[in-house]
Amino acid sequence: QVQLLESGGGVVQAGGSLRLSCTASERTNGRYAVAWFRQAPGKEREFVSAISWSGGGTYYADSVKGRFTFSKDNAKNMMYLQMNNLQPEDTAVYYCAAGRAITSSLGSETAYAYWGQGTQVTVSS
Repeated sequence: QVQLLESGGGVVQAGGSLRLSCTASERTNGRYAVAWFRQAPGKEREFVSAISWSGGGTYYADSVKGRFTFSKDNAKNMMYLQMNNLQPEDTAVYYCAAGRAITSSLGSETAYAYWGQGTQVTVSS
């Protein structure tokens, strides 16, 4: 069972940047697809970005494309979400996830069996 732990959340002004980190308890490359989701108050959890299990593809929600970058350091079992030009609508709890998701299901939270506890990101206007 993969354990995931996020860090790096905080409060930032609109236009600012944050980098979220997620530490995995075991190797994910070649085993699991990994992803970031977020949940704003009163809203359903939504897909942000994913990397396929092979590491060969990185996918983004349209709302973050061009502003967020998802990367992995396989040697350290770490994942990062670099978030630039943050906007108030990016305010949410951000979760990292891992699972045996196929490419067509990377955007679905039901494809991921393992989740971190979440980290809060607040963007002030």
